[in-house]
Amino acid sequence: MISRRKQLIYEKQAEIAKAIAHPLRISIADLLRNGEQCVCDIAKHVGSERSNVSRHLSVMVNAGVLEYRKEGLKVLYRLKTPCVLDFFSCVSGVLKQQAKENQKLLKSL
Repeated sequence: MISRRKQLIYEKQAEIAKAIAHPLRISIADLLRNGEQCVCDIAKHVGSERSNVSRHLSVMVNAGVLEYRKEGLKVLYRLKTPCVLDFFSCVSGVLKQQAKENQKLLKSL
């Protein structure tokens, strides 16, 4: 049986996974790999309205994935834990493996 402590850890991990489990949020994290950006630049990069981007940023901040600071009227966001990008690298590896398996399957037809 899973201990209560371990269960709480799994729940927190799931919250973080949910906070990044959206194409726009993945795009934001990928952009922020190069350093902090303001909402205006993030919105331009992802091709979405600032209000929509702000909602997504808020989800990621609340989950502890991003942090921000204010500089005058600008709000600048950055990855709080850049290691989250390692997760995306792992997911890309899974996608590559699936593509190889699908290729083999198609060749056998």
